[in-house]
Formats: sequence, C-alpha cells, structure tokens
Amino acid sequence: MDLKKTCNTALLAVLLAAFSVTASAQVQILDKVVAIVDEDVVLESEVQRRLATIYAQIQKSGTQPPPQEIVVQQVLERLISERLQLNMGYSAGIRITDTELNDAIARIASSNQLTMEQYAEQVHATGSTLSNVREEIRNEMILMRVQQGQVMRRIRISNQELDNFLNSEEGRFMTSPDVNVGHILLPVPSGKNNDEVNAILQRAQNLLDEANNGTDFRQLAIANSSDQTALQGGDLGWRKMAQLPGVFIEAVEKLEIDQISEPIRSDAGYHLIKLYERKGGGEQLIEQHFARHILIKPNEIRDEATAVSQLTELRERIKAGEDFALLSKEFSEDPGSALNGGELGWSTPGMFVPEFEQTMGSIEINEVSAPFLSQFGWHILQVTERRNQDFSENITRNRAQNLLRQRKYEEELQVWLQEIRDEAFVEIKESKET
Repeated sequence: MDLKKTCNTALLAVLLAAFSVTASAQVQILDKVVAIVDEDVVLESEVQRRLATIYAQIQKSGTQPPPQEIVVQQVLERLISERLQLNMGYSAGIRITDTELNDAIARIASSNQLTMEQYAEQVHATGSTLSNVREEIRNEMILMRVQQGQVMRRIRISNQELDNFLNSEEGRFMTSPDVNVGHILLPVPSGKNNDEVNAILQRAQNLLDEANNGTDFRQLAIANSSDQTALQGGDLGWRKMAQLPGVFIEAVEKLEIDQISEPIRSDAGYHLIKLYERKGGGEQLIEQHFARHILIKPNEIRDEATAVSQLTELRERIKAGEDFALLSKEFSEDPGSALNGGELGWSTPGMFVPEFEQTMGSIEINEVSAPFLSQFGWHILQVTERRNQDFSENITRNRAQNLLRQRKYEEELQVWLQEIRDEAFVEIKESKET
C-alpha cells in the first residue's frame, strides 16, 4: 500500500513538472512595468505608444530626432508627471463626461476643417484607434483641470500689485504684439550649491552656442528641455507679449526674428527663448458678449451625470421653443443671476473663468451651448449679443489682472510640477529602448 502511494506521488510529480514546462513554453509576457509611481505604474506599452506619436510629430516637422535614449527618457518623465496629476484628479473626483469629450473632439475636427468621419479616418491612418485618441484627449482635459485647480489657488494678485502694473511701462503691453516663441528650460532643483547651479548655467550657455552655430533649436529642446513643451520642440506658440512670464518679457522685447536670448534665470531654472515671429499689436477694441446661463451643481443626492442629463433636457426644451429666462428662474442654482433669467450682463475680459469665456467665444448668437463644467458646477450658456467695445478703466483692470494671473501661472506651474515630482515615490524599473 505504501509502495502504491509512493508510485502515485512520483507519477503526480512527473505530470506536474511536464505541465509546468509546457505551460512555461506557452506563456508570453504581454507587457511590463517600467516605472512605479506612488501606488500606480507606467507600462512599457504606454511608453511605446507615446514614442510612436512623438517620432511621427518629429518626422512631420522635418526635425532631426535626438538620440533615442534621450527621447525615451523624456517620454518616461512626461508619463510619470502625467500619472501623478491624473491620480490627483481621480482622487479629487474630476471626471470628463462623454458629452464633454465628444464636444472636445468635434472642436478638434472642426478646427482642422474635417468632418468626424474624416477625422476618424485620419486617426486610423496614423496607426492609432479612435478609442485610444479619446482616452488621450480625456486625460489631457483632466490634466488641464488639475493644473488649473492646483496652481491657480497658489496665485494671488493684490490691488497694489495691479495698480503698479497699470502704472508701469509694462501696463502698455495690453496692446503689445503677438509673438511666436520657442523655449528650453534647464531646471535648478532646490538645494543645489553654487557650483552645481553654475554648471547648469554653463550647460545653458553651451546650448545657446550650439543653436547659434546652426543646431536646430527644436531638436535641442526635445533633447534637453524639462518644460512641458519639450517633446513639441519647445514651441510655446503664438502669445500676447504680456502673457509671457515676467522673466521672459524684457528678453523677448530685445530679440530680432530667429534670435535666441541669453540664459534667463527664474525660480524654476535657466531658460533660453527663441523668437520665431512677431506680428500685430495696438488693438484698441475688444469683443464683449451679453450672455445668460443656467447652473446645476452636483451634490449628495445628484451626481455629475444627473446634473448633465438635467441640463441636456433643459437645452432641448429651449431649442424646442421654451423661454430660457423662465427655465433659468425655475432651475438655475446661481443666486446672482437666476432671478434675472440667468442674465450675466456684458462681459469683460477676465471676468469669468476660462471655461466660461471659451464657451462664450465659440458659440453662435442665440445658440445654447452643450453642458460644460467649471469650478462652480455644470452650465448651459447662451450669448444673445456681441459687440466690439473700446477699452474702459474696468476693462483694462480686468484684462491686466487676467494677464498677471496667466504670467504667474506659467512660472508657478513649473515649480508645482517639480514639487510633486520631488515628493512622489518613483522607481524606474527599466529604461526600455526600441
């Protein structure tokens, strides 16, 4: 009996060993972790997808790509930063509804003069899928809300600061030209000694010398910059001169087209700025909107999806002929405007949050917008009139305050991103090369 039990045990062991060998031969590693970010991970497949996108952008721009290991490092650091911010957004309850996402994709297609069908075909032609693109756009929208929510609360503009700006020569930048600039940031983390700071400055000077000797500025940005625009060649795009960070303005004013600044020091590090184009300036009229809205706020008994559904129903009722003002009085949760039928009066630049002003500027007269989210809740919005108005004292102050916030935002964003990166637990598991 013992002999039989022993034989059965041995046979079982042989069968298990054979099964294990067979199973091992069939197992394939589908993905692997390349970085641990707090309690989350970055996967190799994410790095590969982002690399494919970046190389396609570089090829389209005609720029010579830097060494592959540098691009991989840039992509991995960007994904780590994004993962930290996305997790902050999820923890804060930030969600992008399908309605918002569809509207955003429709705007992208429209801005490229494409129908949705043509846009989908273009996406598939790049080797991607519409579901991947939707997820990327959804994440970008969450990132923007996280950044605005976290950074804006750190920014304060006092009345004295505003008065000083308006009374200074900078105040005249309200009518300043538009500039198209490129940017390279070499960060200086806190705690660096003088020798280490000087070494970073020398590196910035070396990059300037390379650019002046013919090396493409965008290639240098991709390979060296720590700014969020690095993988786009450091392009900041067209901006009003007054919207640039304060440390940039004086340098850009002195630059000729295609000239690069000397290294500029800020709290974030050392910067190089290249001026590609300059145009316009001197505008004396601004566009104003006469708008009204209905606000619905999510709460303990009404989630965001319900709020959006309720506003969508109200929008359809208005489109069917019901009176906007009466519905606003009945349903809007904005006590400052509901009794006036949702009317907000004539707008001035900087009066409303960015989501509100973007919607006001993008819809047609008497069109009712799709539901959109701001820090106050969910809205639908209608613009009943538009006009061009000369600057008044109030308009000037509102615009100046908005520009000062924007200027501080650019500087504070980089400091905040460095802070959350320094405070996070990040373990790089593997530097994957393709």
